[in-house]
Amino acid sequence: MEFKEALINVLKKQIKQEIQLEKPPKEEFGDISLPCFKLGNPQEIIKKITLPNYIKKAEIKGPYINFFFKKEILAESIIKQILKEKDKYGSKSLGKGKKVLIEHTSINPNASPHLGRARNAILGDSIVKLLKFQNYKTETHYLVNDIGKQIAMLVLASKNKNPSFNDLLKLYIDFNKKLELNKGLEKEIFTLLNKVENNDKKTIAKFKKIVNIAVKGQTKILKELNIIYDKFDYESYYLTKTNLLLKRLKEKHKLSTDQEGREVVNLEGFNLAMEHPFMPLTRSDKTTLYPLRDVAYTIDKLSKSGKNIVILGEDQKLYFQQIKAILSILGYKAPETIHYSFVMLQTGKMSTRQGNLVLLEDFMKESKIKALNEIKKRHKSIKNINKLAEMIAYGAIKYTILKTSPEKNIIFDMEKSLSFEGESSPYIQYTYARAHSILKKAKNIKKTDFKALNTVAELSLINKLSEFPEIVTSASLASKPHIVASYALKLAQIFNEFYQTSEILSEKEPLRSTRIKLIQAYKQVVKNALNLLGIGTPELM
Repeated sequence: MEFKEALINVLKKQIKQEIQLEKPPKEEFGDISLPCFKLGNPQEIIKKITLPNYIKKAEIKGPYINFFFKKEILAESIIKQILKEKDKYGSKSLGKGKKVLIEHTSINPNASPHLGRARNAILGDSIVKLLKFQNYKTETHYLVNDIGKQIAMLVLASKNKNPSFNDLLKLYIDFNKKLELNKGLEKEIFTLLNKVENNDKKTIAKFKKIVNIAVKGQTKILKELNIIYDKFDYESYYLTKTNLLLKRLKEKHKLSTDQEGREVVNLEGFNLAMEHPFMPLTRSDKTTLYPLRDVAYTIDKLSKSGKNIVILGEDQKLYFQQIKAILSILGYKAPETIHYSFVMLQTGKMSTRQGNLVLLEDFMKESKIKALNEIKKRHKSIKNINKLAEMIAYGAIKYTILKTSPEKNIIFDMEKSLSFEGESSPYIQYTYARAHSILKKAKNIKKTDFKALNTVAELSLINKLSEFPEIVTSASLASKPHIVASYALKLAQIFNEFYQTSEILSEKEPLRSTRIKLIQAYKQVVKNALNLLGIGTPELM
């Protein structure tokens, strides 16, 4: 908010100390507050302050000095700023053109993703959008585990046939059941992995075939949600770099061979929750394990950008601490990690191996069907109904995921997720469509008078619009899109209250034209907020 920054500069000069302003918990405490805990007696501080022309009054409340803006000046300034900056309103350009590399999704290429895995992609994509909005040059990476145990299992399960993408999940589940009954299959898996690492071309071709089917199928589903990637990094590429890493760890006296013949790194002194401090990096046959390849991959990412972010599930916390420790031994600073918790079914955690899951693809289809039915209830005939249904349905999925803070579990509830009322994306989208409808009918906008905006509903909406830049800054710095999601819902609720209590098109001038300007500002800000969540803004619902 421009006034907040201006007031900070004024107060710094007058008080001659570093200060911070904050939003009061209640509107009756003013528009902005100065905490005086570290500054001194509020009675003495307020004597030093000459109020700028946009401040109506200042009052002391306990250890705070509360400032009240002149509402007409605030309204005019905020609305004009929004309508001038448009799609850029809310951006403070924190990145200043700096490059940031974000790795997210990176699903094992073994089956269609379930809704729990989709949380990584949806969260990562929104964080990318936040960073782009703040003028970072983003580069989105997807790591493909193309030489892992799961691929070897699918190669064996497919028996040299050409499975479709939809076949992979059943093949994977069935093979895991066989593996539980016949542990001898483990030997066949490791034989294949050994052949891959020893550059057996026939085996490598079999792995590539399965991986290509999986990656093509997975990214097609995610592309429907408008989640795209700049680069796909293949784990097999980093096999040639692992020997050098082992050599460097050995030189630092951190590598040894255990009783099973595996090469292990000593992580003693890092205070990790491990039974013992030795972490295997190879198998006994000297084929590499995923952590060693991951370290090689991470070092490569670090060489490409000074700012690195990786999105990981909370079950990967210890694993990443181990990777961070290895990187530290080698002299590297680990990427910033954003951990997210599980998407749970009523029966518990989803598992591809066990088959107890809701596939993202199936949920998308069901959501779209429900959206189509809702649209048909409201409109007899409509153009591009499928596109509109997808915008509503996919927005509902994303909002369901993003409205919850990453560290909290989501208990998956089909009915609540697809609800078109309450705390949902369709509710927010509907207020956007309603604003669009009003503006479409509004003609002959005349002279405005911002003093006319003085009802509780109008002032509440203006105040909420003014908060958007700080909301975006908070969400960007914390990498937490749920801050924007919560804001968008509250903004929509306030707009709905304004709409219900205010005449607009039939109102007398200049109030009519001024309220139309306020609606234009609302439409722009709610669009900006939904764009940061990757959610579309339909003009008809």
